Amino acid sequence: LFSTREPKGGASSRRNFLSTAATATATTVVGVGVVRSGGDKDAAFARGRATLEQAYDRYTPRIVAGGKFYASDMKKLIGNNDFAGLVAATADPPKKKSKQDLSKSDGGAADRAALAGGFSDARVLVACDLYAATFSDNSISQKTKRMKEQVEIMRNVTSSIRALALAQSSDNGGGGGGLFGGGSKKIPKAEAAQKIRALYVQGGNAWNQYVFVANDDLPIFLNRLPYL
Repeated sequence: LFSTREPKGGASSRRNFLSTAATATATTVVGVGVVRSGGDKDAAFARGRATLEQAYDRYTPRIVAGGKFYASDMKKLIGNNDFAGLVAATADPPKKKSKQDLSKSDGGAADRAALAGGFSDARVLVACDLYAATFSDNSISQKTKRMKEQVEIMRNVTSSIRALALAQSSDNGGGGGGLFGGGSKKIPKAEAAQKIRALYVQGGNAWNQYVFVANDDLPIFLNRLPYL
Protein backbone atom coordinates (compact mmCIF):
# COMPACT_ATOMS: atom_id res chain seq x y z
CA LEU A 1 0.00 0.00 0.00
CA PHE A 2 2.70 2.46 0.99
CA SER A 3 5.95 3.19 -0.81
CA THR A 4 9.31 2.66 0.89
CA ARG A 5 11.35 4.32 -1.85
CA GLU A 6 13.95 6.97 -1.15
CA PRO A 7 12.40 10.44 -1.74
CA LYS A 8 14.99 11.63 -4.27
CA GLY A 9 17.13 8.84 -5.45
CA GLY A 10 15.64 5.86 -7.23
CA ALA A 11 13.96 2.73 -5.92
CA SER A 12 15.25 0.76 -2.98
CA SER A 13 13.56 -2.25 -1.46
CA ARG A 14 13.31 -2.50 2.28
CA ARG A 15 15.62 -5.52 2.32
CA ASN A 16 18.26 -3.90 0.14
CA PHE A 17 18.07 -0.68 2.11
CA LEU A 18 18.50 -2.36 5.49
CA SER A 19 21.41 -4.44 4.18
CA THR A 20 23.13 -1.42 2.67
CA ALA A 21 22.50 0.76 5.74
CA ALA A 22 23.86 -1.90 8.09
CA THR A 23 27.02 -2.31 6.01
CA ALA A 24 27.58 1.42 5.70
CA THR A 25 26.97 1.97 9.40
CA ALA A 26 29.36 -0.79 10.40
CA THR A 27 32.02 0.72 8.16
CA THR A 28 31.43 4.15 9.67
CA VAL A 29 31.73 2.85 13.24
CA VAL A 30 34.96 1.02 12.42
CA GLY A 31 36.32 4.19 10.84
CA VAL A 32 35.48 6.21 13.91
CA GLY A 33 37.25 3.69 16.11
CA VAL A 34 40.42 4.02 14.04
CA VAL A 35 40.42 7.81 13.75
CA ARG A 36 39.59 8.63 17.36
CA SER A 37 42.80 9.11 19.25
CA GLY A 38 42.61 12.25 21.41
CA GLY A 39 40.69 13.16 24.52
CA ASP A 40 38.67 15.88 22.76
CA LYS A 41 37.55 13.50 20.04
CA ASP A 42 36.67 10.84 22.59
CA ALA A 43 34.60 13.35 24.56
CA ALA A 44 32.81 14.64 21.44
CA PHE A 45 32.03 11.10 20.33
CA ALA A 46 30.65 10.24 23.78
CA ARG A 47 28.50 13.40 23.91
CA GLY A 48 27.09 12.78 20.42
CA ARG A 49 26.27 9.17 21.20
CA ALA A 50 24.69 10.05 24.54
CA THR A 51 22.56 12.81 22.98
CA LEU A 52 21.32 10.52 20.21
CA GLU A 53 20.55 7.71 22.64
CA GLN A 54 18.61 10.07 24.92
CA ALA A 55 16.57 11.46 22.02
CA TYR A 56 15.99 7.97 20.65
CA ASP A 57 14.71 6.69 23.99
CA ARG A 58 12.55 9.77 24.49
CA TYR A 59 10.89 10.16 21.08
CA THR A 60 10.91 6.88 19.18
CA PRO A 61 8.38 5.09 21.44
CA ARG A 62 5.82 7.76 20.49
CA ILE A 63 6.83 7.51 16.84
CA VAL A 64 6.58 3.72 16.74
CA ALA A 65 3.22 3.78 18.55
CA GLY A 66 1.98 6.42 16.11
CA GLY A 67 2.97 4.29 13.14
CA LYS A 68 1.15 1.27 14.55
CA PHE A 69 -1.95 3.39 15.17
CA TYR A 70 -1.84 4.79 11.63
CA ALA A 71 -1.43 1.36 10.01
CA SER A 72 -4.16 -0.31 12.08
CA ASP A 73 -6.61 1.94 13.94
CA MET A 74 -6.66 4.77 11.41
CA LYS A 75 -7.09 2.31 8.55
CA LYS A 76 -10.11 0.74 10.29
CA LEU A 77 -11.67 4.13 11.02
CA ILE A 78 -11.30 5.16 7.39
CA GLY A 79 -12.58 1.81 6.11
CA ASN A 80 -15.70 2.18 8.27
CA ASN A 81 -16.19 5.85 7.36
CA ASP A 82 -16.05 6.58 11.10
CA PHE A 83 -15.73 10.34 10.86
CA ALA A 84 -16.28 10.96 14.57
CA GLY A 85 -13.53 8.44 15.29
CA LEU A 86 -11.17 10.24 12.93
CA VAL A 87 -11.89 13.53 14.68
CA ALA A 88 -10.96 11.93 18.00
CA ALA A 89 -7.88 10.21 16.55
CA THR A 90 -6.45 13.51 15.29
CA ALA A 91 -7.47 15.67 18.25
CA ASP A 92 -4.84 17.63 20.14
CA PRO A 93 -5.18 18.14 23.91
CA PRO A 94 -6.64 21.42 25.19
CA LYS A 95 -4.04 24.15 25.55
CA LYS A 96 -5.81 26.10 28.26
CA LYS A 97 -5.58 24.89 31.84
CA SER A 98 -8.75 24.24 33.75
CA LYS A 99 -9.30 25.11 37.40
CA GLN A 100 -8.72 21.46 38.25
CA ASP A 101 -5.38 21.53 36.40
CA LEU A 102 -4.13 24.40 38.54
CA SER A 103 -4.54 22.31 41.68
CA LYS A 104 -2.28 19.53 40.37
CA SER A 105 1.48 19.35 40.86
CA ASP A 106 2.19 19.18 37.10
CA GLY A 107 -0.44 21.73 36.22
CA GLY A 108 -2.57 19.03 34.65
CA ALA A 109 -0.04 18.38 31.89
CA ALA A 110 -0.30 14.60 32.15
CA ASP A 111 -4.10 14.61 32.06
CA ARG A 112 -4.20 16.94 29.07
CA ALA A 113 -1.60 14.86 27.22
CA ALA A 114 -3.75 11.77 27.75
CA LEU A 115 -6.53 13.47 25.79
CA ALA A 116 -4.43 13.59 22.61
CA GLY A 117 -5.61 11.36 19.77
CA GLY A 118 -3.64 8.32 18.67
CA PHE A 119 -2.33 10.15 15.61
CA SER A 120 -2.52 13.74 16.75
CA ASP A 121 0.09 16.37 16.12
CA ALA A 122 0.88 16.66 19.84
CA ARG A 123 1.29 12.92 20.42
CA VAL A 124 3.08 11.82 17.24
CA LEU A 125 4.19 14.52 14.81
CA VAL A 126 5.84 16.74 17.41
CA ALA A 127 7.92 13.71 18.43
CA CYS A 128 8.83 13.18 14.76
CA ASP A 129 9.98 16.80 14.51
CA LEU A 130 12.04 16.65 17.69
CA TYR A 131 13.69 13.38 16.70
CA ALA A 132 14.57 14.87 13.31
CA ALA A 133 16.25 17.83 15.03
CA THR A 134 18.54 15.41 16.88
CA PHE A 135 20.52 14.84 13.70
CA SER A 136 21.65 18.48 13.53
CA ASP A 137 24.25 20.29 15.57
CA ASN A 138 25.31 23.90 15.02
CA SER A 139 23.58 24.03 11.65
CA ILE A 140 20.58 22.19 10.23
CA SER A 141 21.70 19.04 8.44
CA GLN A 142 20.28 17.72 5.19
CA LYS A 143 19.00 14.69 7.07
CA THR A 144 17.01 16.87 9.46
CA LYS A 145 15.61 18.90 6.55
CA ARG A 146 14.53 15.79 4.67
CA MET A 147 12.88 14.29 7.74
CA LYS A 148 11.06 17.53 8.55
CA GLU A 149 9.81 17.78 4.96
CA GLN A 150 8.04 14.47 5.40
CA VAL A 151 6.67 15.53 8.80
CA GLU A 152 5.17 18.62 7.19
CA ILE A 153 3.46 16.47 4.56
CA MET A 154 2.03 14.25 7.31
CA ARG A 155 0.93 17.30 9.26
CA ASN A 156 -0.96 18.69 6.25
CA VAL A 157 -2.49 15.28 5.58
CA THR A 158 -3.65 14.91 9.18
CA SER A 159 -5.06 18.42 9.21
CA SER A 160 -6.97 17.76 5.99
CA ILE A 161 -8.35 14.42 7.17
CA ARG A 162 -9.51 16.10 10.37
CA ALA A 163 -11.16 18.97 8.48
CA LEU A 164 -13.06 16.57 6.22
CA ALA A 165 -14.07 14.36 9.15
CA LEU A 166 -15.23 17.34 11.20
CA ALA A 167 -17.47 18.47 8.37
CA GLN A 168 -19.08 15.02 8.21
CA SER A 169 -19.43 14.38 11.93
CA SER A 170 -22.66 15.27 13.70
CA ASP A 171 -20.82 17.45 16.22
CA ASN A 172 -19.17 19.54 13.52
CA GLY A 173 -17.04 22.12 15.24
CA GLY A 174 -15.68 23.61 12.07
CA GLY A 175 -12.28 22.93 10.65
CA GLY A 176 -10.34 24.93 8.22
CA GLY A 177 -6.78 24.52 7.05
CA GLY A 178 -5.44 21.40 5.46
CA LEU A 179 -4.97 20.67 1.81
CA PHE A 180 -8.61 21.28 0.93
CA GLY A 181 -9.29 24.19 3.30
CA GLY A 182 -12.74 25.25 4.43
CA GLY A 183 -13.06 22.49 7.01
CA SER A 184 -16.65 23.40 7.97
CA LYS A 185 -18.00 23.08 4.41
CA LYS A 186 -19.79 19.75 4.16
CA ILE A 187 -19.40 17.79 0.95
CA PRO A 188 -21.14 14.50 0.00
CA LYS A 189 -20.13 11.62 2.25
CA ALA A 190 -18.80 9.50 -0.62
CA GLU A 191 -16.62 12.33 -1.87
CA ALA A 192 -15.26 13.01 1.61
CA ALA A 193 -14.49 9.32 2.10
CA GLN A 194 -12.65 9.18 -1.23
CA LYS A 195 -10.53 12.21 -0.40
CA ILE A 196 -9.71 10.85 3.06
CA ARG A 197 -8.55 7.56 1.54
CA ALA A 198 -6.28 9.37 -0.90
CA LEU A 199 -4.87 11.48 1.92
CA TYR A 200 -4.29 8.38 4.02
CA VAL A 201 -2.14 6.83 1.30
CA GLN A 202 -0.22 10.10 0.85
CA GLY A 203 0.42 10.29 4.58
CA GLY A 204 1.54 6.67 4.71
CA ASN A 205 4.04 7.21 1.93
CA ALA A 206 5.41 10.28 3.72
CA TRP A 207 5.71 8.25 6.92
CA ASN A 208 7.74 5.55 5.20
CA GLN A 209 10.00 8.14 3.57
CA TYR A 210 10.57 9.67 7.02
CA VAL A 211 11.51 6.24 8.36
CA PHE A 212 13.85 5.62 5.43
CA VAL A 213 15.77 8.84 6.06
CA ALA A 214 15.74 8.41 9.85
CA ASN A 215 17.23 4.93 9.60
CA ASP A 216 19.92 5.90 7.12
CA ASP A 217 23.36 5.82 8.81
CA LEU A 218 21.78 5.17 12.19
CA PRO A 219 24.36 3.61 14.56
CA ILE A 220 24.07 -0.16 14.73
CA PHE A 221 23.41 -0.14 18.48
CA LEU A 222 19.97 1.44 17.87
CA ASN A 223 16.98 -0.42 16.40
CA ARG A 224 15.63 0.86 13.10
CA LEU A 225 12.19 2.43 13.01
CA PRO A 226 9.65 0.08 11.40
CA TYR A 227 7.88 0.84 8.13
CA LEU A 228 4.11 0.82 7.92
